[in-house]
Amino acid sequence: MELFRRTIPFSLIFHSIFHSIFHSIFQEDNFTMLEGKVALITGAGRGIGRGMALLMASKGAKVIVNDIGTSPDGEGTDATPAEEVVAEIEAAGGEAVANGDSVTEFEGATNMVKQALDTFGGLHIIVNNAGILRDRMLHKMSPEDWLGVLAVHLTGHFNVTRAAINHFREQEWGRIINFTSTSGIVGNLGQTNYGSAKLGIFAFTRILALETSRFENITANAISPFAYTRMIATIPVKDEASKARVEKIKKMKAEDIAPVVTWLCSEEAKAVSGQIFGVRAGEIMIFSQPRPTRSIHRNGGWTPEEVGGIAMPALRPFFEEPQVSADIFPYDPMD
Repeated sequence: MELFRRTIPFSLIFHSIFHSIFHSIFQEDNFTMLEGKVALITGAGRGIGRGMALLMASKGAKVIVNDIGTSPDGEGTDATPAEEVVAEIEAAGGEAVANGDSVTEFEGATNMVKQALDTFGGLHIIVNNAGILRDRMLHKMSPEDWLGVLAVHLTGHFNVTRAAINHFREQEWGRIINFTSTSGIVGNLGQTNYGSAKLGIFAFTRILALETSRFENITANAISPFAYTRMIATIPVKDEASKARVEKIKKMKAEDIAPVVTWLCSEEAKAVSGQIFGVRAGEIMIFSQPRPTRSIHRNGGWTPEEVGGIAMPALRPFFEEPQVSADIFPYDPMD
């Protein structure tokens, strides 16, 4: 089953998506793209989340600005960031309310949904953006570091989506935007916890798109963002190579992510589901999804010796060496 829901060539659909993003969302008079919609955005007090909240509100959405105001590693709380984003939206003529519940608790997620319904009378969009980092090499990683990151990212995605999904099914309309990362899709040192959660979100999105595919107007997509944020700022700069990498990332603004997410939440995007998009400054990309690249068969099965002597030599030319994100994206961001 194709998760692009129209039986026309992929290349035409892909061109249509990008044409719509660049020629629809950026029109100055297009302030009603999300009119009548209510959006719940987690981690919306700073960075990428803040950018999405402001743009979506400017396009007519009423926004639940969720953020508990933790440090990048998940410590402490502070209501100020969410309240400041609400104030920005209201000053610009939009409508928003702050929410301080944690995505790590299912009760907190249900409170977010209830607040949207009680305050604005509906809920149409959820954006699972909240996240933390606790980077350690695996041999130094504590169980708390492992579980804490999975709780915010992977379990947080489940909690908020599970709290909203039946409402979306009942109204037969919903947009679900998840946040994955090249740390999971490709790999990064010191991020077994973060990368595992993010690759889990990749699978979560695909399966959710399958489960909702019978609803014409419920979609689930994921974004792998490239942007300089508080979390990225925690990357240790130990040498000239890491310094150069951080300087390159600084060119990628958190606000760059919002236009693609906003369009994916619109009525125009109802035919797009189950896709994994990357956004890197002015570049939009779509990620491939794992499929077998080569197989070898022996009638009657294999012995261990035959696996080593026949199968592995035949498959070895198709092995992929472990790489980090910087190996795949070594070029400067394109404005």
